[in-house]
Amino acid sequence: MAVLSASLSACLPNAIARFMGETYSPSPANFQSIILHFSVAKQTLAVKIPLVKKVFLILGLALSMMNGHSAEQDVGPSRSTLNYMLVVTGGELLSGAVADAHTHFITRTLSPLGLNCVASIIVDDRQADIIEALSMATNKAPLVIVTGGLGPTDNDITRQTLSKFTGIALREHPEVIREMERRFGQNREQLRPNLRRQAQIPERGTYLKNPNGSAVGLIFDLGKITIVALPGPPRELQPMVTNELVPFLHEKFGTRHTASTLTLRFVGIGQSLIDHTLKQKMSFPPDVIQSSVFDGMRVDFIFSLPDHSEKGLERLQQLKKQILEHLGEYYYGDGETTLEEHVIEEFKRRDLTLAIAEVGSGGLIAASLSSASNANTVLTGAWTGSSEQWIWRSLRQRTDALALPSSESTIKALAQAVCKCAESKCALVVGAVERNGNIPNSVEVGFLDSTSRWSSQKMQLGKGESGRRALVTQALDFLRRQLKTAR
Repeated sequence: MAVLSASLSACLPNAIARFMGETYSPSPANFQSIILHFSVAKQTLAVKIPLVKKVFLILGLALSMMNGHSAEQDVGPSRSTLNYMLVVTGGELLSGAVADAHTHFITRTLSPLGLNCVASIIVDDRQADIIEALSMATNKAPLVIVTGGLGPTDNDITRQTLSKFTGIALREHPEVIREMERRFGQNREQLRPNLRRQAQIPERGTYLKNPNGSAVGLIFDLGKITIVALPGPPRELQPMVTNELVPFLHEKFGTRHTASTLTLRFVGIGQSLIDHTLKQKMSFPPDVIQSSVFDGMRVDFIFSLPDHSEKGLERLQQLKKQILEHLGEYYYGDGETTLEEHVIEEFKRRDLTLAIAEVGSGGLIAASLSSASNANTVLTGAWTGSSEQWIWRSLRQRTDALALPSSESTIKALAQAVCKCAESKCALVVGAVERNGNIPNSVEVGFLDSTSRWSSQKMQLGKGESGRRALVTQALDFLRRQLKTAR
């Protein structure tokens, strides 16, 4: 007991100081502050918990100090939401020459991991503009992610600008320069200065590897604030975010791991209706984070859990099963599975082939399906033309129906002709654009299945790129549904 008392007398002040959020240095000068902290602790405990629990809590804190760790360390990294801000650099983005895809990709990737983007700003490749954006960003969030400007050209000034803004010097990193020597087949003395500049990393911080390019990612460590710089090309940025940045954030901030994330992909239903259905039909555990992305009539709902374990994965699969009981008819895949890949796989699974003829969609559907894996095992032929008559002539078929206006019977006959010419089991045909005055309004889309069953649907036309993408999505969803009901 004497040993325990002596240990407690040494550990108790430190334990109480930790409990009160203070730091204790064991010296006589701190004696008065020890007594004060103990007194405040007693008052706090007296209000909140009974006497017996009070004693055991203080003893527990002291004993934890005897074991060389605090109660905080048992909890592990914080799982609370981490705010961040994006600074996207590039004059080409401001001129409209290139769309900003970085914000979409980064927010979609990081949101399920417990990171919240508070803002995204696009600035020109000028040092003053970037510094102004960084000043705002570092006042809004503890994590700032900058994209672009790490390359070898004179316009690539992000590296030097960040060094100036943070006051952190740059130095050439030996591992990075060795990788550059390997990539270019030259020793460092032979490398051009503008290439070699990309081997510079911050003295306080680290770097993110880039197997797809010469510019590594940079991390500037300011203590309470972390600034990450990523290369601009998507083929470099996206793998770097997934393979390098996500593990770094997990280690530094305790953010969630990618493997504890489930993405369910839906089509033919709106984002708000999915959200409403989930709220009405399901009750989610408090540790499940939800987010969603809407893109051209395709909706992704993303669910993530804090635990990266087999149990966590099992929970996600059980969650998926429950969700699909209510929304299964709209579901087409998990993760990165595209609607195009799903449709092609469904044809392949049923040992079916498909021929396509397009008038009002200008070949968009065939081009979209052709991008999917194994498309060459399903697609047997595709025709596009300004009219049904043009496609008829290209097929060298009889033209008895050519005098008729575009109608369901005409495109059905065209589907039969396409099937015959391409020796395909099924056919999809998109008729001519129907107009409301001078405004394109809709197209008729028809499907002839392997049993000669004919189905068709009128689809609305939107404007611009989003309208074209929406038409492709409607047509693919139509195909998906027809395959589900095929005999």
